[in-house]
Amino acid sequence: MNDNDPSHDGERGPARAVAVQPEPAERNAAEPRSAAPKSAAPGQEQPHAARLKSLAGWLRSRLAQPEVRQTLLKSGFVAALLVVGGLLVWLLTSLLAGATMQASNRPGAAGADPSPAPAAASPRPSLPLASVSPLDFRVGDCLKDFDPEASKSTVVACTTDHSAQLVAITHYADGDAYPGRDAMKTRARETCQHAPLTARSNAYNLNYRLAYPSTASWAKGDRRVDCYVTASGNILKASLLP
Repeated sequence: MNDNDPSHDGERGPARAVAVQPEPAERNAAEPRSAAPKSAAPGQEQPHAARLKSLAGWLRSRLAQPEVRQTLLKSGFVAALLVVGGLLVWLLTSLLAGATMQASNRPGAAGADPSPAPAAASPRPSLPLASVSPLDFRVGDCLKDFDPEASKSTVVACTTDHSAQLVAITHYADGDAYPGRDAMKTRARETCQHAPLTARSNAYNLNYRLAYPSTASWAKGDRRVDCYVTASGNILKASLLP
């Protein structure tokens, strides 16, 4: 399919005070020291040694009880499960974070500016309709005696003879700077490539006709880029859109 390109003038909490007990002062060197404890009589144990032996015996007896050993085993098993669970959570979090970073660095991720899909067809309620401005054309309109530079055209039923059909429209954002003629021609061709023409288009030798804003119409708010199809040496007699 051929294309022509006429211009259309379109986020540390506060510190907490912690009480610290002072270290006990050292005794004065001149203070008399207490006499050394007397040695215990043979066969008599010191009181603290006896307490230690009693505590050790109590621990051995407790550990010898089956229910105590079973409780300790269960506690160890639960602790091991908690450790393994924590490791699994950490591993999963790390994998997810890595996947997110890779996705954000991949070409075509968020921030890209793909070409928007063309607008859907919006049929007219009553036709023919004369003196329609190009900025009021709708996707699907069939035009009689089409002239992309004319200020007005007549929209007719697509089942009647017509010379062109508007098959796709896309818009620049209101805040965009004027992109220039070449950039708009490229955008218009991309718009034409996304037009969903039906098999009926195979019956014609079609050309693309492009319409986009001039500097003057851009200054007035025109952000439309249009794609029309025309037939070389033929009159179109049907809509070429679904």
